[in-house]
Amino acid sequence: MDVERTLRERAAVEAEIEGRTLVDWLRTTAEEDGDAPALSDRVGDGWRTLTWAQYRGAALEAAAAFAGAGIRPGEVLALMLPNRSEHLIADMGAVHAGAVPFTVYATFAPEQVAFVAQDCGVRTAVLEGAQELERWGPALERSETLHTVVLMDPEAVPDAPEDGRRYVSWADFTAEGARLHAADPGRVEARAAALTPEDNATLLYTSGTTGDPKGVFETHHQVLYQCVITLRANATPRRAVTLSYLPMAHIAERVLSAYLPIKVAGHLYFCPELPRLGEFLGLVRPHGLFGVPRVWEKLQAGLTAALAAAPEEQRAAIEEASQVARAYLEQGQYGREREPGLAERFARADAEVLAPIRALIGLDRAVYCITAAAPMPEETLRFFSGLGLLVRDVYGMTENCGAVTVNRPDAYRFGSVGVPSEGMEVRVADDGELLVRGPINVAGYHERPGDSAALLDGEGWLHTGDVGRIDEDGFVYVVDRKKELFITSGGENIAPASIENRLREHPLVGQALAYGDRRPYPVALLTLDAEVAPGWARAHGIEGADLAELAGHPLVLEEVSRAVEAANAGLAQVQKVKRWRLLPTEWSVESEELTPSLKLKRRVVHRKFADAIDSLYAG
Repeated sequence: MDVERTLRERAAVEAEIEGRTLVDWLRTTAEEDGDAPALSDRVGDGWRTLTWAQYRGAALEAAAAFAGAGIRPGEVLALMLPNRSEHLIADMGAVHAGAVPFTVYATFAPEQVAFVAQDCGVRTAVLEGAQELERWGPALERSETLHTVVLMDPEAVPDAPEDGRRYVSWADFTAEGARLHAADPGRVEARAAALTPEDNATLLYTSGTTGDPKGVFETHHQVLYQCVITLRANATPRRAVTLSYLPMAHIAERVLSAYLPIKVAGHLYFCPELPRLGEFLGLVRPHGLFGVPRVWEKLQAGLTAALAAAPEEQRAAIEEASQVARAYLEQGQYGREREPGLAERFARADAEVLAPIRALIGLDRAVYCITAAAPMPEETLRFFSGLGLLVRDVYGMTENCGAVTVNRPDAYRFGSVGVPSEGMEVRVADDGELLVRGPINVAGYHERPGDSAALLDGEGWLHTGDVGRIDEDGFVYVVDRKKELFITSGGENIAPASIENRLREHPLVGQALAYGDRRPYPVALLTLDAEVAPGWARAHGIEGADLAELAGHPLVLEEVSRAVEAANAGLAQVQKVKRWRLLPTEWSVESEELTPSLKLKRRVVHRKFADAIDSLYAG
């Protein structure tokens, strides 16, 4: 690690953001790019758009409404809203009022909502409608601090609430804010001016892969630092067009959608739900896309089906161009040299064949494609490389405000999560755990002194809980979660993610869980991909079968067996899956096997399917 270079990088970023807050950034952008489009929502066949000046004006009026409702500086304001303009207006309104906005995962169970609301002492909540209000039922029953509930849907406002709280529609609430701000703009201006870089800009809760969610405050300084190093790593163009579709409760979505566009005066479009991502990509054609591996796998499945329907001659031309693109990106990795003439061949193949294909999925303008949260299956990476798209892995956590390592367009290595971001330090502890130190590390967990002490040591190193390594050029590799490694009865330490990634390379396999703790060999639970399986079935003469029926069909089982064999071929002997079970259900956020950020909840799967796992070792 080059400590002197790291310190120089850190000093340069600190100088750029010194004394600044999100309030300062938004004011500057509204003054310099006030007429530029900022936020767009789909309405019918068109878009409803706010400019940057209008966005800031709406945020100031929301701030006046929050202040008028009695929220005080430093208090927590909860949001449970879909991806829409009002979400960010409420969020930045809270910031300008000196409060701390906190987006609650809409998939949290009522008991989880009650837990986090009580844990951070929510004072005001802004909810979408009746469904969200019902989900907040236990929180409303138990909270002694929550005094105001604002509802986007006016029909969801209770006629005669009996709990003494104020329930009001968003339209009425913001209209009141407009009146208050017009009468006394100085009140909000004073609160906003009082903010410092070390004040909290937001509160996030971990998505709860194990135990109760833990609260993490992010300061203005941490947020601005993360935005600057993200922009530097991705060459995001000024006034970049981006698409917001992941939960705003996720740190990556907050950085990429709520904060970073402010700095570049970007144009943010909202996709209200994940299943419509493909539709909105075609409508928006963003300059980049961030997605967890499952998102990229879904895009791959849809495009594979479309390409399979192309005439044979066209498919041959596509495959030839894809081979050139894969070679170009493969040889472009850090430390390698491209063969003579490859760049020219790639440019021709890209212009004539690949760019039109990327246009089919709305990624023809993309200058960056990023993935994180879990390892990207090699087959998916190769697929997009064949389209001329470099999908780059980054690595980070809520606990360090986003990415701390990044593969750059001019310095990347497949299989790695890149090199440390500017001003950040990464090292490997004696037990293999990755440790991170730098300006974007949080101070600890909210009201969790024991957990905070385990998170940060006395020298400022944040213990990530991930096992990894660093190569001779500084590229970081994540092996698995420290607590998710299992040890077979033969004493072999095995990372389940490396097995699961291989299994998921087959398009039919939607999810996979590898298991083998204190057992003689690894086994796997598999589910079908609900989008791919029906099309595969029709192509093989299977009609009218639902997912559960397909999971038991002999042809499907034969194909999945081949997928397991192919996965095993790339694994060490001790990693090979000896037995497996194809389940008749799909794992999802709603059925609780996945977190809102689509990570596997291993403990939930272990508990729910304990009998299925045991059966794989029977006899």
